[in-house]
Amino acid sequence: MTGAGLRELEREVVACRRCPRLVAWREEVARVKRAAFASEEYWGKPLPGFGDPDARVMLVGLAPAAHGGNRTGRIFTGDRSGDWLFASLYRTGFANQPTSVSRDDGLRLTDAWVSAAVRCAPPANRPLPEERDNCLPYLARELSLLASVRVVVALGSFGWDAALRGLAAAGEPRVRPRPKFGHGASATIGRFTLLGCFHPSQQNTFTGKLTEPMIDDVLGRARSLAR
Repeated sequence: MTGAGLRELEREVVACRRCPRLVAWREEVARVKRAAFASEEYWGKPLPGFGDPDARVMLVGLAPAAHGGNRTGRIFTGDRSGDWLFASLYRTGFANQPTSVSRDDGLRLTDAWVSAAVRCAPPANRPLPEERDNCLPYLARELSLLASVRVVVALGSFGWDAALRGLAAAGEPRVRPRPKFGHGASATIGRFTLLGCFHPSQQNTFTGKLTEPMIDDVLGRARSLAR
């Protein structure tokens, strides 16, 4: 049932046109393209989550990159943030290879599922609150369908906020006071443990705000807690 439910959710996500601003932007980017990818056919649609349907760890990012996931058709694939994330997933035993460059590159995740708060590439990488809310039911359904997930890793404060909202929408109790985001922060919410990790954006990795040992430590903790 879970597999069928995830496939149905994937079809709904890919067909979504709820946010006119995001629809216009993702399709314009796919049409105009970046010069380096001029010969490629862009995905230009919303992105479903992907990974192991039996995952015990779920990662929640912000949104697809305009010339990353919006181009390749897979979240965190084909951009610098994804380079960092999948290299760490490989080092911590969740991925069979350290790179993610296309939907058919042979990448397989074990015990991990990768998702996002917003499923379309937003202008300036900044979704509006109503766009986040339009995507919230998709995240809540993923959390319900992925019955083995016990740990949610939020990549950045936006992912943390979305994870809290998604867990509440999936029927988990609201924690008061509201847990605050921070790298290494944790909160117990019903049957889940929520962990915070700085987003692997260039802004964080180039400045040293997020290092390889730091992201590896969070993902290692997630693996241990999910056992």
